[in-house]
Amino acid sequence: MSRRARSRITLRATNSGKVVESAVRGWLPKPIPSEHSHIIEYAADFTVPSDFGCPGAVLITNLHGKEFYLLEIVIHGFDKGPFFFPANTWIHSQKDNPQNRIIFKNQAYLPSQTPAGIKDLRHEDLLSIRGNGKGMRKPHDRIYDYDVYNELGNPDKSDELARPVIGGKERPYPRRCRTGRPPSKSDPLSESRIEKPHPVYVPRDETFEEIKQNTFSRGKLKALLHNLLPSLAVRLSSSDIPFKCFSDIDKLYNDGLLLKDDDEPKESILFSGSMMKKVLSVGGQWLKYEIPAIIQRDRFNWLRDNEFARQALAGVNPVNIEILKEFPILSKLDPAFYGPPESIITKELIEQELNGMSVEKAIEDKRLFILDYHDILLPFIEKMNSLPGRKAFASRTVFFYTKAGFLRPLAIELSLPPTPSSPQNKHVYTHGHHATTHWIWKLAKAHVCSNDAGIHQLVNHWLRTHASMEPYIIATHRQLSSMHPIYKLLHPHMRYTLEINALARQALINGGGIIEASFSPGKYAMEVSSAAYKSMWRFDLEALPADLIRRGMAVEDPSEPCGVKLVIEDYPYAADGLLVWSAIKEWVESYVEHFYSEPNTVISDIELQDWWNEIKNKGHADKRDEPWWPKLNTKEDLSGILTIIIWVASGQHAAINFGQYPFGSYVPNRPTLMRKLIPQEDDPDYEKFLQNPQQRFLSSLATKLQATKVMAVQDTLSTHSPDEEYLGQVNPLHAHWINDHEILELFHRFSSRLEEIEKIIDRRNKDVHLKNRSGAGIPPYELLLPTSGPGVTGRGIPNSISI
Repeated sequence: MSRRARSRITLRATNSGKVVESAVRGWLPKPIPSEHSHIIEYAADFTVPSDFGCPGAVLITNLHGKEFYLLEIVIHGFDKGPFFFPANTWIHSQKDNPQNRIIFKNQAYLPSQTPAGIKDLRHEDLLSIRGNGKGMRKPHDRIYDYDVYNELGNPDKSDELARPVIGGKERPYPRRCRTGRPPSKSDPLSESRIEKPHPVYVPRDETFEEIKQNTFSRGKLKALLHNLLPSLAVRLSSSDIPFKCFSDIDKLYNDGLLLKDDDEPKESILFSGSMMKKVLSVGGQWLKYEIPAIIQRDRFNWLRDNEFARQALAGVNPVNIEILKEFPILSKLDPAFYGPPESIITKELIEQELNGMSVEKAIEDKRLFILDYHDILLPFIEKMNSLPGRKAFASRTVFFYTKAGFLRPLAIELSLPPTPSSPQNKHVYTHGHHATTHWIWKLAKAHVCSNDAGIHQLVNHWLRTHASMEPYIIATHRQLSSMHPIYKLLHPHMRYTLEINALARQALINGGGIIEASFSPGKYAMEVSSAAYKSMWRFDLEALPADLIRRGMAVEDPSEPCGVKLVIEDYPYAADGLLVWSAIKEWVESYVEHFYSEPNTVISDIELQDWWNEIKNKGHADKRDEPWWPKLNTKEDLSGILTIIIWVASGQHAAINFGQYPFGSYVPNRPTLMRKLIPQEDDPDYEKFLQNPQQRFLSSLATKLQATKVMAVQDTLSTHSPDEEYLGQVNPLHAHWINDHEILELFHRFSSRLEEIEKIIDRRNKDVHLKNRSGAGIPPYELLLPTSGPGVTGRGIPNSISI
């Protein structure tokens, strides 16, 4: 606010509804702590009648020409004061919207408990947030509504950039926040695009503000998308060639990449905590990457079969491995289109690797596991392989859990769509000791890793956290008053998610964006994501224990803290995740019990019921009729629903996001796309492969430009901001979030439990018996350690999906 800022402030009494009015008279002449030097305090004087009662709401009219950000209102002078009114909101100018803003006291009320004097304001505030579903949203609006993903393509620019609508019967998907932009000229079903650097609408309070511009990773993400990646494209597009030798990859970390020559020295820009730097050099700017964690301790770790398998349990995508329950392995796809359903991984082939154990015995003892990307990818393989520079298989990988306590890959099946000459267009590969077999096996593993990277990014990361969370956030704002205790519980877990998602739709998952350019599915990426939503997404199975049981990685056991026992005890993601899950569950259950102790309070809570109905019927409208949606009748139902939402926003997202650079930025370990199929003996270039297998391997990976672009994005997405808010922590500026001593005590208990969990995880990482998180050259599993410093740390659980 400037010195001449003018605002009219109205106090509304909690019970009587009486009103008094005043005006801001300028800032207070008192020192502000240096760490909050950007905060200015203003004062207003009120004269209230003796029977006014306690203030319950403040109405603000901004008479200045510009908006201002209001952190908090503190009212002194009442007997029971001071009273705190947490705002954390932008106050629009009256010239933009004549409605005044309503700020409620930090007292939580269920709808039925709302004092008479502010009941109408509670309803009025919710109506203003919902809007009327019409018109184009303006930057100052704080209106939340739903729409399908109809803005990913840009048919007005090029037919090549046209994309189908994602969301609806044909391609089901969660809904995103509505912007109301007009349709494109070429396609009435597609919304017109807003191209970078112009911002996509999100409700005003969802935007992140770079008070310290150069330190926020979200600001860096914008800089990356708008500045760095175009520079990379210019630098490398004319010579977009594959890596010729492994030392070419090493140079990205040791020497860097010259972006452009220039007579004038340019300002050095640090794009992230420490891992990727655009470094000032006289006569040019160099892009230099730090050595990723996966090769920091052991440069050749990625080559080993045990490491390939270990990453299925302790890597950046530890959520797809499942137990092998039956043999032979069968597809659920229509055999009329996709050929015989039986896998060609045979019993005899598996038993060759089991040292005398039968397949039946291995299944009975829960020793066989599988990564199965056959059914999700095979319907898209023909289209994917028609794209220039893309060659992929649908894959299955079978693992054996040894008595020594580690996973070993036994066989990889790679499939192409059937053809008249090859109705079962599949090949099986096993690790061998012959040089040729060894290189073929390496290529087969690379294809599996590429599929894993695509499913990780499009399904487990984007769909199951970012996209699925968006409707929960929209419904929370539309249906729960900021006075509602469940709104107050969820508020920290919604921070910045809508803005990050909008930025992703603009430049990451859009037609021609980074994801299409960098991952195997290319222009079909979001269709793959939609197919996964249709076939496997269930809200109830997003609970960690339920997901582990679904995949056969745990069995029900009432004697265990979370009611499940892991099949593989040394499963770092699951073992640490269950600790975090149980801490969230305990906190949520105690919170819900505090506010819903009376019978029928959940089912009679009108706002809460409308919130849950809207999540199902609008936010996830394409799944509205599914029978598995949890009911919301009891406090136990409510606790279960809220625990899932908070877990997805915090622990689940942290586990699959912040390891992207540590695991993915060494291209051979985790290629995001493959450009060549595995050579067969009757192929014309098979002889070339035999003469130079290393060249064939490297030329099958992403090109320098493709690799460098995705590494830059992985680096930024793996970065924690200095302003990050972690699970179990409260921003000191938001200390007055609720006026309830018992709740604050319960939160302190939650924070203390997370501190204990951090110590438990540290001890586990030092336990030599846990081979998936310790040993020579093996990085410890730290992705679910609750706290972190800024930068690319490979640890830390933010409250929300904030990057």
